[in-house]
Amino acid sequence: MSDGRIAVIGTGYVGLTSGTCLASLGHEVVCGDVDPEKVARMSRGEVPIFEEGLEELMRAGIAAGNLTFVHGAADAVHGAKYIFLCLPTPDGGDGRADLRIVHQVVAEISSLLDPGAILVTKSTVPVGTAKDIRTTLDRDDVFVVSNPEFLQEGTAVRNFMKPDRVVVGSDHRPAAEAVAALYEALDAPAVITSAESSELIKYASNAFLAMKLSFINSIAGLAEVVGADVTEIAGGMGFDDRIGNKFLKAGPGWGGSCFPKDTKALATIALDNGVSFPLLTATVQSNEEAQSRVADRIRAAAGGDLAGVPIGVWGLTFKAGTDDLRDSPALEVVLRLDTENAVITAYDPTVEKNLPAKNGYPDVTVAADVYEAARGAQVIVLLTEWSEFTAIDLAKVAEVAPRATIVDCRNILDPAAVAAAGLKFQQIGRPIS
Repeated sequence: MSDGRIAVIGTGYVGLTSGTCLASLGHEVVCGDVDPEKVARMSRGEVPIFEEGLEELMRAGIAAGNLTFVHGAADAVHGAKYIFLCLPTPDGGDGRADLRIVHQVVAEISSLLDPGAILVTKSTVPVGTAKDIRTTLDRDDVFVVSNPEFLQEGTAVRNFMKPDRVVVGSDHRPAAEAVAALYEALDAPAVITSAESSELIKYASNAFLAMKLSFINSIAGLAEVVGADVTEIAGGMGFDDRIGNKFLKAGPGWGGSCFPKDTKALATIALDNGVSFPLLTATVQSNEEAQSRVADRIRAAAGGDLAGVPIGVWGLTFKAGTDDLRDSPALEVVLRLDTENAVITAYDPTVEKNLPAKNGYPDVTVAADVYEAARGAQVIVLLTEWSEFTAIDLAKVAEVAPRATIVDCRNILDPAAVAAAGLKFQQIGRPIS
């Protein structure tokens, strides 16, 4: 348990998960957010995001009295020893992270912090941000520490409670060690570095994983042409412990709130510092090509022309276990279909309403279940690997869409079961029949 209260500023995906999990370790945590209605809902134990295990943990923290929510940063930081900045750092439009909110909050709370307080950047920020924050903070008696998060949506609570490592960086070693000590109960290795190394570790990790996914998706494209099976290839590769078997599942591309933004940001950081990094450019380009290959496959299954063709879509979120639609590869594929005037009906366990066109979403009718999404479809495409899709009654699908071809972009359906239902079937990275 820490020797001081923890304030978490920002209760988005990272802030709410981090604050709740820190409270579960016995720390006293106060979370501040600018939205008073959201604060009121969270104070009642209502979780604003879809994340397995988070609601139970949050309600337990509230009941125990060591997790509270307040409106605004000022009330949250009063008397706090550790202040975690979990604030948005979106793409500024040029590949660079927009840090205006981070600096605005630091300037707001600077005079409110107790001497000896430790300001912790949990948000993903470019190299040099800790140094810039010290300038904005303008205090010699408050320390700045970088402590990047490595949470995966859908498994964030498990990732926090059983981390591969805890990375902490600062030019003030005692402050870094104090932050590392907050995680002692997790029995994970602490990697204490400079602030610059810590900041770069997060970008490098995400970009590497994106690169690995782009690689296997490109192998999948090759496998389809030469008659190989990407699942067999990935299995053979994964036995090599230098490669590992994680992030070798072919699909319709990668996305989400982190990989696209962080890969572009790392490329920009390299460019700004005069370092050539063509792998990052190729990683992004390969991802776009993977999404286009899926659209090409769907078009071919529809007979070569998508105009007016009814398409059923299973899954819209960027991955299973989350309601996050940001940079979803599923939506990127559907956008390509929509551009060619396909008639799209989709089902996702976390999406209840038609997607608003004002957000740049494709024109999609959201159905109540997989069967309504499939009804009358000429092609049914599975884009998100929700486990419930493995339990679909394929005979019922054949009744509502008797002439459909299923394109399984996550390779989770049983080919024999689909064939037994009398439906045509294709998968990613496997020979096209």
